[in-house]
Amino acid sequence: MGFTECVAFNDISPQAPTHFLVVPKKPIVQLATADDSDAALLGHLMIVAKKCAEKVGLSKGFRIVINDGADGGQSVYHLHVHVLGGRQLRWPPG
Repeated sequence: MGFTECVAFNDISPQAPTHFLVVPKKPIVQLATADDSDAALLGHLMIVAKKCAEKVGLSKGFRIVINDGADGGQSVYHLHVHVLGGRQLRWPPG
């Protein structure tokens, strides 16, 4: 799954039956460092996540997660969107 402004690929440590990432090609360290000029790109990531979820059959729903900073569980400091699905996801998440 590739796109002009981002790429999508399976997570190497899946936390659900379906778990993929949507990653912008533009280097944004974390969501907290994005600025107003990134608004269109951030929206694009959500649309790509939705389209990819449809493509892989997540018709019953899915969860989108962005970890931000140390307390938010971010371990890779390049903004990325996790898309998880394929099972019932509980709330609160952890």
